[in-house]
Amino acid sequence: MKFGFIASCGTTAEILDMAVEAERAGWDGFFTWDGISIGTPDTYDPWALLGALAVTTRTITLGAMVFSLPPRKPWEVARQSITVDHLSGGRPVIPVGLGAVDDGAYSRVSGETIDIRTRAELLDDTLAILDLAWSGEPFSYTGTHHSVRDLVFRPLPVQRPCIPVWVVGMWPSEKSMNRAISREGILPGRLGDPLTPLTPPELAEMVAWVSQRRRPAGSTPFDVVVEGILPADPREAEATARALADAGATWWIESRWDFEQETAQTLLARIRQGPPVLDAASRDLGSIGHRPAIR
Repeated sequence: MKFGFIASCGTTAEILDMAVEAERAGWDGFFTWDGISIGTPDTYDPWALLGALAVTTRTITLGAMVFSLPPRKPWEVARQSITVDHLSGGRPVIPVGLGAVDDGAYSRVSGETIDIRTRAELLDDTLAILDLAWSGEPFSYTGTHHSVRDLVFRPLPVQRPCIPVWVVGMWPSEKSMNRAISREGILPGRLGDPLTPLTPPELAEMVAWVSQRRRPAGSTPFDVVVEGILPADPREAEATARALADAGATWWIESRWDFEQETAQTLLARIRQGPPVLDAASRDLGSIGHRPAIR
């Protein structure tokens, strides 16, 4: 299992400091988040911030939890993602979802929709266009909502065949799950109750379902990404992480969103404590390209 941390609050300078400290303390991933107009906390554009993080760090995986792709122009996302991929030497992942409709960019502007079916169609169009753009070949595409003609994106991404995409999948919705398993990873949620995480037995059931349905057999490795807050006690944190790893999780993302409790200083203090220490075998299994359980 690998371990990541979300910078849920802080100034841009504080977030850059957090990333440097996260790399130093042994975290495997560092994440910002995607929002346009949500009130608090202070909000920054994730792509601009990831560009700065890319040149501030050297080894840590970078991303945003999660990119809300439906209201964004896919061709702009393609160019932004390739740019960050090159700035970082091939370190971004792109976690994606339908987006939170409490963001004013959905619910309080003209021309956007909060309809879940339409947002799902827009996400599918965007993922298809990203794949074509990352190929480096000229392409045209006609989808449900987006059409493009004779586009070409160069340079190629550093990461081949593509920049990894993690998709929110609501278990056990087959439509949502099938979208996720067609990509490089899943951020599993509970259908109808997304704020309640799957228990280790439920996660193991989901992982078994994924293993049976991903095709072709023996294809590229697949990440299972869970998030939350680990217990403060190191032994309890290790036990929690180990149970999830045993159930098939390949990433834990520490996600602290209680802004009555959390500040940039508390986040930095937690980052400096480092992630739980699991045995080497458990951490190797969490590496992209080294997890045999899901193919």
